[in-house]
Amino acid sequence: MSLLAKVYEARERIKGVAVHTPLMKNENLSEEFSAAVYLKREDLQPVRSYKLRGAYNKIVSLTDAEKAKGVVCASAGNHAQGVAYACFKLNIRATIFMPVTTPLQKTKQVKLFGKDKVEVVMKGDTFDESFAEATKLCDELGAIFIHPFDDEMVMAGQGTIGLELLEDHKTPIDYLFVPIGGGGLAAGLISVFKELSPLTKIIGVEPAGAASMKTSIAMGKNTTLEDIDKFVDGAAVKRVGEQTFQVCKNGLEDIILVPEGKVCSTILRLYNEEAIVVEPAGALTIAALDFYKDKIQDKKVVCIVSGSNNDITRTEEIKERSLLYEGLKHYFLLQFPQRPGALKEFVNDILGPDDDVAYFQYSKKTNRETGPVIVGIELQHRNDLLAIETKLSNRKTNYQYLNGNPDLFTHLIV
Repeated sequence: MSLLAKVYEARERIKGVAVHTPLMKNENLSEEFSAAVYLKREDLQPVRSYKLRGAYNKIVSLTDAEKAKGVVCASAGNHAQGVAYACFKLNIRATIFMPVTTPLQKTKQVKLFGKDKVEVVMKGDTFDESFAEATKLCDELGAIFIHPFDDEMVMAGQGTIGLELLEDHKTPIDYLFVPIGGGGLAAGLISVFKELSPLTKIIGVEPAGAASMKTSIAMGKNTTLEDIDKFVDGAAVKRVGEQTFQVCKNGLEDIILVPEGKVCSTILRLYNEEAIVVEPAGALTIAALDFYKDKIQDKKVVCIVSGSNNDITRTEEIKERSLLYEGLKHYFLLQFPQRPGALKEFVNDILGPDDDVAYFQYSKKTNRETGPVIVGIELQHRNDLLAIETKLSNRKTNYQYLNGNPDLFTHLIV
């Protein structure tokens, strides 16, 4: 049976559980990019992400004997919520492994959706480490593992999004932007569009710090990354699925890598301008539009908004990453005079009228004329940095620019 046939079956299985989410034209983005830009609002699912589709389709299709053994999964959040929701609906026990770095909001939601049917186990720093623990437990108990992406039934569940898109958008879609973590959503959508809308160009989008699919396609084989940036937790995996890789390597038109700072700027923009709350992975496709602005003019474009499970405690980090990416926040390590009035002189002589000291760390050394100071300066305009560096040089101030030194920046600031 083809994957597309399994998608049609999945559509019937998930009726009444996963909702047919709206496809909404966004006027601001459409005007900005001179295109018809639509958002597929998977953030409006009961578990606030598309992951419910694949999880439920897989679990409901198990035999009674398999259901009786219970299920196990590993997830950075959204798949776990889908599994928890499905298991509560179907009265099945689940053990869910999550990385210890998972935002607290997501772990609480898993327990909320699963109630007494779910046990949450926090193991490992990444999805891949949680995955290893989960598969070990499956071997010990004989339980069924519900893979977050590398499973045809999961892929088929995610592919139902494609059927909805073609039902709701009566004219051909030119570009479809899809976020990629392990590749399950992309593979499901490819299975639908290659048969039903073959002229639609499917553009994968990965966080720049976790480019596992792009790397694998470039290498010609599924490749495990040694290190990843875990910030875009819903799409940060070291290795994509074996099955999803086979589908995506031939079905994707392109893969865009979006810097994490750009993702943060998009999160803030969506909240401030559209009153849409998204998690980092949910902002990926919209953030990617800037990188395709010349190609999508006068085209019909769909962006999958994959999820909205964002922890409010991450807001300050999101703001910080956005400011750094936009060139509006800069950190310096200075040798600072240890005398009264030195800070006032610095502010008057170095900063412009719209600049602000956002960070200041100083420890007085009583036996020295100068001491090290870390200063964070927030600008209104990114081009104002040159004026600050010129003034520091003219004053013959001994300084290091920390933004350009990732190792030192991480050690001193993060």
